Amino acid sequence: MTIPDLSQLDAADPLAHKREAFELPADTIYLDGNSLGAMPKAVPARLHEVVTGEWAQHLIRSWTRNAEAAQDWMALPDRVSVKIARLIGARPDEVAVGDSTSVNTFKVLAAAVRMNAQRPVLLTDAENFPTDLYVTQGLNALLGGTLEIRRVPADEIAAHPEQHLTPEVGVLLLTEVDYRTGRKLDMGQITAQAQAQGILTVWDLAHSAGAFAVDLNGCHADFAIGCGYKFLNGGPGAPAFLFVAQRHHDAAPSFLSGWMGHADPFEMAREYVPAPGARRYVVGTPQVLGLSALDTALDVFADVDLGQLRAKSLSLTDTFIALMEPLTGQYPLELVTPLDHEQRGSQVSYRHPQAQQVMKKLIERGIIGDFRTPDILRFGFTPLYHSHADVGRAVEGIRSVLEQTK
Repeated sequence: MTIPDLSQLDAADPLAHKREAFELPADTIYLDGNSLGAMPKAVPARLHEVVTGEWAQHLIRSWTRNAEAAQDWMALPDRVSVKIARLIGARPDEVAVGDSTSVNTFKVLAAAVRMNAQRPVLLTDAENFPTDLYVTQGLNALLGGTLEIRRVPADEIAAHPEQHLTPEVGVLLLTEVDYRTGRKLDMGQITAQAQAQGILTVWDLAHSAGAFAVDLNGCHADFAIGCGYKFLNGGPGAPAFLFVAQRHHDAAPSFLSGWMGHADPFEMAREYVPAPGARRYVVGTPQVLGLSALDTALDVFADVDLGQLRAKSLSLTDTFIALMEPLTGQYPLELVTPLDHEQRGSQVSYRHPQAQQVMKKLIERGIIGDFRTPDILRFGFTPLYHSHADVGRAVEGIRSVLEQTK
């Protein structure tokens, strides 16, 4: 590969100014935003306002105090839904925000399984993220073991849909970007292939949303879920989101039918009547502190061209791969992230027999990536706050650590 000119790439970066919106520790190269995003600088002031003003001074009145301006606490899930919808190619009324990714996965899987109840197989990636697998197992237990959880490698499903997307399959659960390798699936193609066989699709966007433009409606997706604390930078444990296509709103039941998903919560009716749109999937009291942090964090994306976001993500990962290539010939490193742009998310991963030890030493040097069992070194690239110079410094640090690990 050609070694890139880092200064030239940074000089031409249209998103370079966004770095100033984040609080980044000095002497640290943070390459783990795909686990926990960096903190936007505006968040502490917003949380201070919520705690010392809205909570301490206005108390319970803050739930509805600014209802006319839609700035009250009750409207927080809807405000955040609008901001996330733009990033994932959805309508605001197709997005619900609140709870955790695990809980939202249960919500949409339960709905999809009921909608296709005559088909007993739930197909998923054999190496999907543990939460996705655990939730399918728990749902099956709740249903008395009537589901068959069929686990097949995602690459195998994509390569041979005729063998796996078969008439007994009711629901397909896949993660768009693999959390270990950064491999990106073709959501549009797989969704079309599944739906041609009457299969409902559920997409996990944990490593997609905020890293590049997602187009759920362009792909005609049925359901999706994602988290707020990775590339969306909403803070540790930030509320998650779900997507239910508008065409399914009447047919997709909300089995966790909580007070906040009622059409009129303050009517205090004894029978559940779902709120219009995806708001019916908001279960409990909005998490005001977490939602306020996420709401403010998402403002960083307000003027971001998502095409530029994707272009920079690919440029950063291309640069990293190019600079790392000589090291793969000197050390036992194996690139497991696809070179093809269409198949790559916003992270780069390598196998190394001493991956855990290597990552520990990197973190001690201020190069914060991640280790995934059994032997994966994982490096996440966030276009909003990374520069190509960061990439160069990271590779030099990796080179030094690998030399010491011989």
